[in-house]
Amino acid sequence: MEEQKQLFHEVNEGYTMLEAINEAKRCLHCKVPQCQKGCPISHDIPDWIHELSRGNLGNAMKIINDKSNLPAVCGRVCPHEKQCEGHCVLSKKGQGIHVGKLERFIADFDGDMGLIREKLQQKTRGKVAVIGSGPAGLTIAGDLARQGFNIEIFEMEPEPGGVLMFGIPEYRLPKEVVRREIKKIEELGVVFHCNTTIGTDLNIDQLFEQGFDAIFMGTGTVKPRKPDIPGRNLRGVRQAVYFLRKVSLYNEGSIAREDVPVQEGDRVFVLGCGNTAMDAARTAIRMGARDVEIIYHRTIDDMSALHSEYDEAVAEGVKFNWESNLVEILDYNGTLSGVVIEHGGERRTEKADKVLMAIGSVPASRIVSTTKGIETDESGYVLTREKPCGMTSRKGVFAGGDVVNRPSTVVLAMRDAKKVAEGIAQYVDAIKLLEAINMNEHIKK
Repeated sequence: MEEQKQLFHEVNEGYTMLEAINEAKRCLHCKVPQCQKGCPISHDIPDWIHELSRGNLGNAMKIINDKSNLPAVCGRVCPHEKQCEGHCVLSKKGQGIHVGKLERFIADFDGDMGLIREKLQQKTRGKVAVIGSGPAGLTIAGDLARQGFNIEIFEMEPEPGGVLMFGIPEYRLPKEVVRREIKKIEELGVVFHCNTTIGTDLNIDQLFEQGFDAIFMGTGTVKPRKPDIPGRNLRGVRQAVYFLRKVSLYNEGSIAREDVPVQEGDRVFVLGCGNTAMDAARTAIRMGARDVEIIYHRTIDDMSALHSEYDEAVAEGVKFNWESNLVEILDYNGTLSGVVIEHGGERRTEKADKVLMAIGSVPASRIVSTTKGIETDESGYVLTREKPCGMTSRKGVFAGGDVVNRPSTVVLAMRDAKKVAEGIAQYVDAIKLLEAINMNEHIKK
C-alpha cells in the first residue's frame, strides 16, 4: 500500500519560502492587471502577490479569502495557463508569473502554520441549507457564513468535498488539502450533515419545515452520458468518474484492490479528451495498466484538457488517437474483448480489457422528481432566473454550478456560486424585512 501511495504522490511540487518571495518580486503590479481580468472570480492578484513579496503572508491570505474559499485547491487545479497566467503581460515573453503556485504556497503556509482566523460574525441574518459539498456548495457556504448566515450542508457521501474528494486524483489534488480547506469552512460555523441524500432521506419541503429561509442546490452532474455505441453496456465498460472514485476509495483503504475497475496488465481505452479523460488515463497507468490510449474525435488543438496535462500524460506513457471515433466495443461471452476505432474512413480492431467513458454527464433527477415547482430543460439542467440570481422556479430554492450550467471547471463553478450567494443574501434579507413589516402591522392592529 505504501508503494501505491508513492505512485499517487503529488506530481507538481510547491515553492519554498525563498522561491515564492523571489517569484512574487517579479510581479509588475500593473495598474490595469490583466491577470485579474483573466480570473473568473476576479482575484485581487497583484495585491496579494505584493503582500507576499514583502513577507506579509497573513495580509496576503486575508486578500485571497475575500474572493476564494478554496485557494489551496484553486492553486493546484485551476487552468491557470488559460486564465490568470495566460493573461499576465509577462507571458508574452514566456515569463508569466506563476500565480497558481504562489496561491498554493500562501494557502499551504496558512494551513500548515495555523494563522489566526478572521473574526466570525454572529449568525443572525438567516438560515440557509446547501445541498452538495463540491466547489459550488462550499463557495456558497463560505461566502454566506462570512456574511452572518447560519449554514448547514447536506452531503450524500460519508465525507464532504464532492468532486474535489472523489473526482480529482490524489497526484493532482491531495485529499488532505481538500480536508484542510473544508475544515477552514467548518471553522466559519458551517455545519455538515454527511450520509444524507436529499430526495431520499429528506426532501426540499422537509428542509423548509426545519426553518431554512433558502435552499441551494449544488449537486453537480452525476448521471453519465451514454454514447450510442454497440457494446456500451458490456462488463468492462465504465464511466471515468466511477473509476476515479473507486481509486480514491482504494487509496483511502476503504475498498479492496479487486474492486477497482482497472487491474494490473489491462489494456485500457479512454473515450474523450477533457481533464477527466486525462485524469482517468494517468490514473490507469498508476494502477498498473500496461497500455492506455485516449480516443478523441477532434484534434489536439480542440481538446478541452490543459496542454500541460497532455504533456504530462504523454510523458507517463499515455497514447493518443486523434480525429478518431470509437465505433464498436467487441463482445466475447458477455465480456469486453476489443474495440473498433475509425480514423480517416478506415477501421481497425484493437484488443482491449477496459473502456473508460469520459464524455460528460447530466444532472440526476432525485431532487427535482421529489419536489414540486422546480423546472428543468430537456436535458435535466435546472432553470434559474437572473433576479434574484440563481433562484429556480420554486420560491426560495436556488441552484448553481454544474447542475445549472454544462459541466465545467472548479473555478467556474465557484464563480457561478459567488453570484448565487449574492442572490440568496438579497432574497433572505427581503423576506426578513417583509416579515418584520408584517409583524409591526399586526402589532398595531
